Amino acid sequence: MKAFLTTLALVSAQLVAAHYTLPDLIANGTTFADWVYVRTTENHYSNAPITDVNSTEFRCYELDMNATPGETQIATVEAGSTIGFKANNDFYHPGYFSAYMSPASPAANSPEAGTGQTWFKIWEDPPVYENGQLVFPSTTINEITFTIPKSLPSGQYLVRGEQIALHVASSVGGAQFYIGCAQLNVVNGGDGKPGPLVSIPGVYTGYEPGILINIYDLPPNYPGYTSPGPAVWQG
Repeated sequence: MKAFLTTLALVSAQLVAAHYTLPDLIANGTTFADWVYVRTTENHYSNAPITDVNSTEFRCYELDMNATPGETQIATVEAGSTIGFKANNDFYHPGYFSAYMSPASPAANSPEAGTGQTWFKIWEDPPVYENGQLVFPSTTINEITFTIPKSLPSGQYLVRGEQIALHVASSVGGAQFYIGCAQLNVVNGGDGKPGPLVSIPGVYTGYEPGILINIYDLPPNYPGYTSPGPAVWQG
């Protein structure tokens, strides 16, 4: 029995080590501490992914959808500046990365922020199709960074970093989503009109070819990776 429990503990530790969260906001040249500006996620201990794209938790995966926003601080950043997320582990799983933003009404620390068709994609990092296979350079990194579009209007926003891990995505519900939402106050913005706008949940069905895919056995005449979700707004 003792040997069984030891083995179980070892397997559990390995599973946790293979997963990750996105607890740290990168902004203003600084990587901030865990969960200061990023809403604490339900998997902050387990590191386990969310797999249900239709769940209300899919938006930001908060520990408490009502309390967590108000317990999280709001970072002030400039339009046109570089921001990002640092994970608590390397991104071991091969996958697709993206970042979405949404105006936050009535405020970035409100549970109501981002609950409508208000989200737009500002960045993506898809795998590259080379020599008959998909290549995932991001498996050797532990952070992602991207630029807030310079023409984004000033105001409060949520920014949502996401990795879709594709190592077991050959069946519906197999893709693993690792998510973090940071709360921002954007200043010195412009007069751009972000879009296309989507809802989260609602942005994916789970049947997109970039989500439902066997990356180890691609079909004949495979055209290359198709990014799920809307096109990137360039600002």
